[in-house]
Amino acid sequence: MTMTFEPRDVAPRLAIGAFILNSGLGKLKADEETARAVHGMACVAYPFLEKVEAGRFTRMLGWSEVTIGGALLAPVVPTRLAGLALTGFSSGLLGLYLRVPGMREPGSLRPTQNGIPMAKDSWMLGVGLGFLTAGCHRGRRASSRCPRRRARR
Repeated sequence: MTMTFEPRDVAPRLAIGAFILNSGLGKLKADEETARAVHGMACVAYPFLEKVEAGRFTRMLGWSEVTIGGALLAPVVPTRLAGLALTGFSSGLLGLYLRVPGMREPGSLRPTQNGIPMAKDSWMLGVGLGFLTAGCHRGRRASSRCPRRRARR
């Protein structure tokens, strides 16, 4: 596998990677009250998480964010792999936005004032999906990295 790091990917990887890394580091330092709040919101959207203790959940979430943020910041991690991690992570966060009451205006996808901080997960999902297509350019070399092109030949 050849590693091509596209210059266009640098800015979003740095911005989102730093954002997620900072969020994860904050969760690793969370006190019990903060852990209960984070866990409580997650349990509203994903009830199966009620089985996990709040402090443990917050630490696992924090380490997940540190890992994903670090992967985005590390130039040795291929953009498509970082995009896969970002897409999965932001999909879970977007589920919170869609399922937690009071985040959206009734009958709409538009965020309420409380939902604006969580609505950012929609653009993180878009960037992650964009990263998944990294390396799929026209031309002979790209065909080995892009299964759809290979199948058409």
